[in-house]
Amino acid sequence: MALRCDLIIRDATLIDGTGAPRRIGDLGVKGDRIAAIGDLGGATGDREVIATSKALAPGFIDAHTHDDRAVLCGPQCTTCKTSQGVTTVVVGCCGVSLSPARFKRTPPPPLDLIGAEGWWRFGDFGDYAEALRRQGSEVNTYALAGHQTMRVEAMDGDVSRPANDREIHHMHQRLKQALAEGASGFSTGLYYDPNKHATTEEVIAVAEALRTTGGLYSTHMRDEADKVLASIEETMKIGKKAGVGVQISHHKCSLPENFGRSTQTLPLIAEYARTQEVAYDVYPYPAGSTVLMPDRLRDDVKVMITWSVPHPEMAGKYLHEIARGWNSDIKAAAERLTPAGQISFQMDEEDVRRIMAHPLSMIGSDGIPHDAHPHPRLWGTFPRVLGHYVRDVGLFSLETAVHKMTGRCAEAYGIVDRGVLVEGAYADLCLFDPATVIDAATFETPTLPSLGIEEVWANGRPTFRAGYGEQGGATGEKPGRLVTRHRA
Repeated sequence: MALRCDLIIRDATLIDGTGAPRRIGDLGVKGDRIAAIGDLGGATGDREVIATSKALAPGFIDAHTHDDRAVLCGPQCTTCKTSQGVTTVVVGCCGVSLSPARFKRTPPPPLDLIGAEGWWRFGDFGDYAEALRRQGSEVNTYALAGHQTMRVEAMDGDVSRPANDREIHHMHQRLKQALAEGASGFSTGLYYDPNKHATTEEVIAVAEALRTTGGLYSTHMRDEADKVLASIEETMKIGKKAGVGVQISHHKCSLPENFGRSTQTLPLIAEYARTQEVAYDVYPYPAGSTVLMPDRLRDDVKVMITWSVPHPEMAGKYLHEIARGWNSDIKAAAERLTPAGQISFQMDEEDVRRIMAHPLSMIGSDGIPHDAHPHPRLWGTFPRVLGHYVRDVGLFSLETAVHKMTGRCAEAYGIVDRGVLVEGAYADLCLFDPATVIDAATFETPTLPSLGIEEVWANGRPTFRAGYGEQGGATGEKPGRLVTRHRA
């Protein structure tokens, strides 16, 4: 009997997510799974897509996001991802997660990046998981429980000190419960005020909850500048003591005096990888974005404002220009702008390329979806890698790029049956034109959709189709699910 599929994509250039060479073939989908790959000339499909000269890859996994709230608020918040080919997002990064904590008022920065008053209503991770199940989402969600979130709760906001034993026990139990309810790991943001007073021993004590559950430790390290090597050492110590795998967030070498130090950091990480499980993500831009911190500004690092509560009209303007208009220095101007967000041009392009090209890397946007004038990485990360760094720069092959966005990420996060084109895997798919795919978003116009992404499916259902409808390609489908880490 001839194979009958819900969908057949024919004559595609298959890039399977493993790094293996591309090949021409067909792919059939039944329900939420890939049913067959190869020559499907004898098969029929309820819908058939002719993909001659187009590339078919696994749906991209965004290894680092702040989409905790975005996954719950519809296509207006998620088209920035589906339009890039993303089918799965990792949330709860940098110690910032929308659960497990319930706050009556907006918590301190950087927690305010993902939610203002009214959003901090998920007292347990199970509440958040249930909201995802009930409301549905355009993308799959893989969630980490954030140390900063749990710390503000456990210490009742008094976070400018090390936690005591009672508070550490509270966080440990909160993490253990979150893991039991579907969270896949634990993240820290030791660079930030709610987290920077946490000692290494505190982090290890909380992270011990991961040991028996097979969870992952992810971190925005304590320092990515002068003390970046010491921060890597601390990170790997935490992973070893807790007995878990480590994921370093948005690896970089910050500030001009540290340009070029990736020649030191990458060999150090690679040496640890010989005996410990370690990976890192990177975004393809020499500028980062976070909350505006007046005390950490420098005259030699250009800053753009992404949002401001007291001065929303300043979003998209450069801080030095704002300061000049106010006849003040940049610190005084920043203090007038806060609470606010920033883009800081603090990295060297050669470091970005070296870090991205390393075999341990995977791609994450670190986009902040609720900024008024976001970093262009929110809309452009994945097509930028495929178009600029593969086709224009030749940094690595298309197969390698797709691997860093799919199979490599699935392996690092313990995500099973996603990130590869194999029979039986979930039908998370991205169809794109390798000749035209490119990012369109810039620092001046950051919300322009990328070009060359043709269609995207999550769990076998289309979530984005170029030129479709009135919502920028969003189909209205919500097939996304909570994805959890495989625990041996």
